[in-house]
Amino acid sequence: MERGDSVDIKPVEALDLWRGAIVESVRRDGPDLSARQMALLLTVYITPPPHTVRGLAETLKVSKPAVTRAVDRLAEYGLVKRKVDEKDRRSVLIQRTVKGSVYLREFGEMVAAAAQACRVPETEDAASGG
Repeated sequence: MERGDSVDIKPVEALDLWRGAIVESVRRDGPDLSARQMALLLTVYITPPPHTVRGLAETLKVSKPAVTRAVDRLAEYGLVKRKVDEKDRRSVLIQRTVKGSVYLREFGEMVAAAAQACRVPETEDAASGG
């Protein structure tokens, strides 16, 4: 599947997929991220760098203090790191880490597994009247 391809999924199926991934994530021994922290982490890893608090706040449409708190927590977990921008020493870059890459790869695998678990064969779907 290419980025931008549409997926035919009902809202309840999307929620069940998300539920399956989240349930598996809380069962594992790892950080329990808030929605804001996860959104920020995904933004840092999926969109091209550089990333600053100001830029992340604009992208996510949240306040800079909210982004700073999320970055603080993600840095405590080792999922991102701060680095002074060599081009502008007043600016701090938010960067990826190996631990963060592993965390998101594993989370992506959980989402994929949840998607597989959500798929109901058409014969079962038809038999249930849905």
